[in-house]
Amino acid sequence: MDQFGIFTFLLQADTGGALNWLQEKYVEGGPFMHVILGCLVLGLAFSLERIWTLSRSTVNTRKFLVSVKKALDEGGVEAALEVCSRNRGSVASVFQAGLLRADEGIEAAEKAIISYGGIEMAFLEKNLIWISTFIAIAPMIGFTGTVQGMISAFDAIREARNISPEIVAGGISVALLTTLFGLVVAVILQVFYNYFVSRIDKLVIEMEESSIELIDSLLLMKQGKKLATAHQAAEKTEGKNKGPENK
Repeated sequence: MDQFGIFTFLLQADTGGALNWLQEKYVEGGPFMHVILGCLVLGLAFSLERIWTLSRSTVNTRKFLVSVKKALDEGGVEAALEVCSRNRGSVASVFQAGLLRADEGIEAAEKAIISYGGIEMAFLEKNLIWISTFIAIAPMIGFTGTVQGMISAFDAIREARNISPEIVAGGISVALLTTLFGLVVAVILQVFYNYFVSRIDKLVIEMEESSIELIDSLLLMKQGKKLATAHQAAEKTEGKNKGPENK
């Protein structure tokens, strides 16, 4: 394919349709195109599964934390556990693990949060390795198909005993199709992979920050202080500290 391939594609899309063009090139690419298509289908399947899982793991962390603190104030650990059981997401699961060990002391609750946080992180990263594998495999399959196509093109030249431009250009063009489609598949899956990594990083940061606040809340509760009052005092102190900086 030459450097004006994109314009050729647009022209053919207007006349014969993009799907017909893709089908034609897919058939011309040979058997390696089936493997590349398989990488795309499986990679997209894992991507859809991760989208569904991460969407269920995401909650309004600030709102949830406020409801947990309110429950601790009004009903203690049992009320907070009830709030966690009614909410889905990684933060709620980590909170529940820590609260279940709260009666054993702050250190036990903290260790439970750390341990279950690692399990939750592994759950969030599940199947990302397969997407990464297909990102690596698709271009390599494409390169392999190109090498095989080049070998076939030179075999055709040898059989024809004539180095004509039609034989050379046609064989190389078909051979490069697998590389093109392999790279396109890798680019598509890489976009999904980077999106998932950024979402997981954000969720992990939210878990860590909210877990620190939960431990602080448990400490205040052990000291017999009201969490709402302590929270308001902290907000006022933070506002006073920001005030001089903004002036």
